[in-house]
Amino acid sequence: MSRVNTVLGPIPTEELGIVAVHEHIGYGMPGSELDTRWWKSPEERYAETVPKLRRFREYGGGTFVDATGICNGRDVDYYKSLSAKTGVHIVACTGFVGGDTALPFFARASVDYLTRQFVHEITVGIGDTGSRAGVIKVGVSRGGRMTELDKRIYRAAARAAVTTGVPILTHLAIDPEPAVAIFAEEGLPLDRVLFGHADDGVNAPNTPDVWLAERGGRIGFDTFGYETELDDPPFWARPRRERLAHFLDFIGKGYLDKALVSADANCSPLGWPGVKRHTVNYLFEDLVPDLREAGVDEATITTLLVDNPADFLTITT
Repeated sequence: MSRVNTVLGPIPTEELGIVAVHEHIGYGMPGSELDTRWWKSPEERYAETVPKLRRFREYGGGTFVDATGICNGRDVDYYKSLSAKTGVHIVACTGFVGGDTALPFFARASVDYLTRQFVHEITVGIGDTGSRAGVIKVGVSRGGRMTELDKRIYRAAARAAVTTGVPILTHLAIDPEPAVAIFAEEGLPLDRVLFGHADDGVNAPNTPDVWLAERGGRIGFDTFGYETELDDPPFWARPRRERLAHFLDFIGKGYLDKALVSADANCSPLGWPGVKRHTVNYLFEDLVPDLREAGVDEATITTLLVDNPADFLTITT
């Protein structure tokens, strides 16, 4: 039986439904809990998050992939409570958003140690929660080039993915040549990797999305909703129509089977203000209507939101 790890236990792939493949329940940088201005109590976070997940479910959403890595606010017991409360499947990750978010203990760790950490969280559980990770997060550190620590994390992630059959999801798809080389050296097919944020306003010009897709990689157009049209857009925002045109051009070149979409929204930001009016439900409220208006048929929308993420998330061992 094909299966995917969720925080409430493995489920058949067929039960995933519509998937938001790159989102956050609550993301913050290490130490953000010490911030006296933006830090929120558990009760405040819960009150802010539950309505968004319930709306996601009401729209037909089935599964929310939380891409918050170790050291960035991952709280699996909290995810379990939210999943039980809202009926939304939540997939937690192991790994790191980038080497620059790994606290010193992990930053000094060997590839072998990191591999064991990832495999343990996938096959045994995260801490004492009993919940197993369903995806491995890796990322390119700030500066736009993979650091030596990033490369160690990528290698450990590749080994863990080969061992467990769980896929890898990346933060940014810039400077991908070292990553592709590491994955090849470790025997990991690129269709087990989702190269994320190919569409953000800062990095899109430096993301070789077609080059990656031609080599088998999956491409994440997963910052939908971060628009320059927002009242206070973040630095990675992009004009709505420009992003949509980029995406339509990519799938129009024959790479529909390689494309995944998401909003990279933060239900309740940790230690920073977040981006107002941007939630996971952008997928239903804006993206799907935009796709329909552009002439994209329902079968293609199903491929993007159901079939492609199901194929990506399915454990292959």
